[in-house]
Amino acid sequence: MNQCLSGKWALVLGLLVSVFVELDQAQVRGVYPLGMNATNSGVTPESGLTYSNQFLFYARDELKGTRGEVLVTGQNSVLMDLNSLVWVSSQELPILGKPKLSASATLPLANNSLTSDAEGAINGGGGFADSYYQPLIFGWRTQRAGIRAIYGFLAPTGSFIAGGTKNVGSGYWTQTLSSGQTFYLTKSKLTSVSAFEMYEFHTTQQDTKVHPGQNFNLDYSLTQSVAVNKELRLQIGVVGYEQWQTTDKSGPNISSAQATAHYVVNAFGLSSNVSSPDRGVTVGFKYFKEFSNSSTFQGYSTQISGAIHF
Repeated sequence: MNQCLSGKWALVLGLLVSVFVELDQAQVRGVYPLGMNATNSGVTPESGLTYSNQFLFYARDELKGTRGEVLVTGQNSVLMDLNSLVWVSSQELPILGKPKLSASATLPLANNSLTSDAEGAINGGGGFADSYYQPLIFGWRTQRAGIRAIYGFLAPTGSFIAGGTKNVGSGYWTQTLSSGQTFYLTKSKLTSVSAFEMYEFHTTQQDTKVHPGQNFNLDYSLTQSVAVNKELRLQIGVVGYEQWQTTDKSGPNISSAQATAHYVVNAFGLSSNVSSPDRGVTVGFKYFKEFSNSSTFQGYSTQISGAIHF
């Protein structure tokens, strides 16, 4: 490779590294793994314990500017394995329309990397990431709808060092308010529309004293279910997710341009789920392609999930 091209790659990769570790000064996305609640988001599991595992892979090869222009290219990937245990009460609460109370804890493993064909591995980290807890989940069920209202918080249990290149944690606490709704368009409940909304309230990041901007997330889907046989049901449909930064970030060394560069994420894709209600087992797949992003990376996401009810 000639010196000019090598210097160009060094500049591009340097910019990517500065953005990849931008959590030390700002952030380019919220903490919620987009798309994971796109389908059946208003459905409360059956009473008892349910274990779920979600394998999420986000690949990004473009960094978009404030107007959606491509600033630099490279390879950024984030892989997450989310292990969740969900408890659902057997009794309805005698308040607010008699919802069922449930709670969940999610313990994640994560791996992230930044590489290039020219330079190889640039940085990355792996290990136990920030854990997520939902101590209050209220679930309502009617003949044609399922609705959930949720309070949760993300604890900074993943490793984080200011200026480090192997971080798997955010370095700050996040409080969340969210809701999921599933509406059945037919009496048979085979056709449904789902939406999931979450607002993230971030605290100040440790050591850096940077306060990330708050953000709003939206997952959604339109699905159709068919009976494969007496035991199996197949659900297929279209899915999407959105994310908007809603407030400026602030802190030492944050320029006015960085503070006001609110990120926007858009994605659309396909999903499929196979379930065996009698056995309490569900397996799912989702694919999302991002488009028209700004002030953040752009790429795609592949998600595989499974759950079993005890």
